[in-house]
Amino acid sequence: MPMLLSHAHTRYAAKIARIRAGDYRRGDFILADAKDADLSGGVMITGPRRDAAGRITGYRSRAEFLARMRALIDQDVIDIMLASASNIEALAEDGAFDGSAVMPAFRGNEATDMWGIIRHGRYRSFASHPYRGADMSLARAPLGLYSLTFQNDAARDAATLEAYAAFRADTRKAGVMHFLEVFNPNLDIGVPPDGLGAYVNDCILRAMGSLTRAERPEFLKIAYNGPAALEELAGHDPSLVVGVLGGGSGTHRDTLELVAQTERFGGRLALFGRKINASEDQLALIRWMRLVADGEATPAQAVRGYHADLARQNLIADRDLDTDLHITEDALKLAATAD
Repeated sequence: MPMLLSHAHTRYAAKIARIRAGDYRRGDFILADAKDADLSGGVMITGPRRDAAGRITGYRSRAEFLARMRALIDQDVIDIMLASASNIEALAEDGAFDGSAVMPAFRGNEATDMWGIIRHGRYRSFASHPYRGADMSLARAPLGLYSLTFQNDAARDAATLEAYAAFRADTRKAGVMHFLEVFNPNLDIGVPPDGLGAYVNDCILRAMGSLTRAERPEFLKIAYNGPAALEELAGHDPSLVVGVLGGGSGTHRDTLELVAQTERFGGRLALFGRKINASEDQLALIRWMRLVADGEATPAQAVRGYHADLARQNLIADRDLDTDLHITEDALKLAATAD
């Protein structure tokens, strides 16, 4: 039986303890790289392969994808590396986490609304259906992710929650902690856009009401539905630590603005996938995310600093600076940080 990797020495363990104790301080905001996209699709999930000038030439191989993860672990700025169970196993066997302060985590399920990067697939055209491929007893990471999607349909939502209950039972048997990701519905569920944040918040709190401390997730990972929705959820129950997911790649201003607004409105984690994986220089972007999270740079300053980093390396940016300074995601425009 494979051994779980240790987590007591990780930055995550120290930070989450202070956050739960009400002792959150500058530097405690948790950054996670979500490299679990292989559970969403196939060849394209590894992100763009780039030439020496930074131009996109194709898609990375699995070996190149793993090498990017190893580089980010070695950089020692992120707090959590989230990947598929198979890739966490590969990294563990390669010694990537030996002596590292980065917390390894694996995706414990992949409901069908995640299957969006399959060429010629149309899975996201249908309501989400629960599916779990990972075997908790074989997991190498001490922290697993479970995701669910509420659909405003009693039968579907009950089935989704029953699958989550079975997952919790399996994690307890395996000695694995978990955190909970809640996606916004992938289909029209009859809730107006300005009510979606309230709907998701209420569904989360209703689901948490049945869970004792031993069953509760370590933290939540939710879509950013604007400052009011995040503040409401983060302020309702201090025992629920709230983080946000990244969504689409967008501009780098979107990425860094989301970090700033999450911290500002009570979130304590950011778990980004495409926003990091699609970037020209993942290590540089992570450094600027850390500075923004710690209040040492504004999002606009960080975008300019990131472009300066690219220029120093003679890397061609995907977008010019003026374009990259624009906020394109509507939820972020509500409380944009001043330049």
